[in-house]
Amino acid sequence: MCIRFSSVAAQQNEKWQSDGAIYPRCTWLGGELLGRLARWCVASSKRELRSTLSLVSIGRYSVLYQELKEKYRDMVRVWPEVTDPEKFVYEDVAIASYLLILWEEERAERGVSTPQSFVDLGCGNGLLVHILCNEGHPGRGIDVRRRKIWDMYGPHTQLEENAITPSAQTLFPAADWLIGNHSDELTPWIPVIAARSSYHCRFFVLPCCFFDFAGRFCRRQSRKTQYREYLDFIREVGEACGFHMEEDCLRIPSTKRVCLIGKSRTYPPAEEAGVDERRTWYLHSRRGLSGGGPLCPAPQAAACSSDHPDGDRTGGTGAQCDLEVSEAQAEGLWLPGFQPREKVERVRNCASLPRDFIDQVVLQVADLLLNRRKSHAGSPREGTCKAWNGGGPVHLGALGILGLGVSLCRTLLRDSKKGPCLRTESLSLAEVAWQLDRATLRRLKHECGGLQTLLRNSRQVFEVLDGRVHIRDWRRELQREKHPEAKRGPSSEAFKTRICWFFTHHPDGCVLPSTSCPFAHGPQELRPPRPPKKKRQVP
Repeated sequence: MCIRFSSVAAQQNEKWQSDGAIYPRCTWLGGELLGRLARWCVASSKRELRSTLSLVSIGRYSVLYQELKEKYRDMVRVWPEVTDPEKFVYEDVAIASYLLILWEEERAERGVSTPQSFVDLGCGNGLLVHILCNEGHPGRGIDVRRRKIWDMYGPHTQLEENAITPSAQTLFPAADWLIGNHSDELTPWIPVIAARSSYHCRFFVLPCCFFDFAGRFCRRQSRKTQYREYLDFIREVGEACGFHMEEDCLRIPSTKRVCLIGKSRTYPPAEEAGVDERRTWYLHSRRGLSGGGPLCPAPQAAACSSDHPDGDRTGGTGAQCDLEVSEAQAEGLWLPGFQPREKVERVRNCASLPRDFIDQVVLQVADLLLNRRKSHAGSPREGTCKAWNGGGPVHLGALGILGLGVSLCRTLLRDSKKGPCLRTESLSLAEVAWQLDRATLRRLKHECGGLQTLLRNSRQVFEVLDGRVHIRDWRRELQREKHPEAKRGPSSEAFKTRICWFFTHHPDGCVLPSTSCPFAHGPQELRPPRPPKKKRQVP
């Protein structure tokens, strides 16, 4: 909150006028602000998450992390995946450091010296498995898709390409620990698999994406964040499986950095059969079976099922559910409806959407920003700097449709000196989404980033800053290119290899002359695209 206290002393100035925001009223400063500041100073903030590294020695962790970071820093240089090497390498180094200290302290507590064995379910790039194996712990990783980096680890690191469907065939009785590092749809199943693998099997999970046992996780409590509610759900699963649950925060470059650990059981080995019956009941209760209510009310369950390719199977009652359970039991599955991730990863950054669909959305959003102010007959297709429309006037009567209240619309109308129109240069993503039809939004919802990703990909037309969409002004782009630290526009290899969108669709044409615009003003200027240069292999 920014308050200009100097404005209070200037209340005698005839030019000073309180607006209640930048220039607050004196009565508010004296009667409200001081009281609120006093309450804020003594208020105790409730932490949703635990302190960082509360279950291990911070000093020992810091030393080991620096050692491993130095030892595996070359992985950043030779990283063959498309993901950010610095983030993933150092994140896995931090997770490995945490597990190594946790296991070291566990061996000291139990009075043993044998390194713990492990299985990493959904191991991804396999770097965590590689580090733990190199540091003396026998183990392996399993993932549904093989990664290019797997070939770099050597035979000492055991990685398997296989899909895991929770059943009696996917137990690991020889493993001391099961690991779920961003294991997505397997995350809630890892406590169950660990509990049924053996009485002495423990687990470590680092939840990221929100999955239930069969489909997406549905929220029930609006007073909690979705992340906090999901962590509580995983804790509930672990407790239902008979584990003493512990929670900790890791030092990793991620917003999802809370791990949940099950190191010991709440029951003796002789009670395993009875506890397993309760596990089975709990699993079925998540589908509304065996006397348990469904996780979500019907409308929420329907909404969640639309987000998941197998979501229509996450609900159901009566004979249909009984049939599904019978079929699952016949196949040896613990619960029907589980869907492992696809073996071939589908591109979901809007790049695989049909070109005509992308063009339609781009044109529709541009129409909203430009208000489709038609150019006059005979006007040039290369716009002039003074008249070019970089974001047309929006009629104030439409602001109510965009979600603004009646009082705010009246205020804008009263303050506007040019009648019932307001010049704007941008719209928020929410305002743009409000104007798109439901079918378009539903299609974009299945892409990572949705509408924002599509607009960011259309860089020639739009600029997305702080959640607001602007028409890109290429005059500014040319000015930015004069500064070496600025992000440059199309390279010389891409010069004139695509038609200028503004030349074709903008009512005032392109703001740049043909000689300056990096895009072609008509088919006669098009150049054939050059083949991409081959990247030199790092030895």
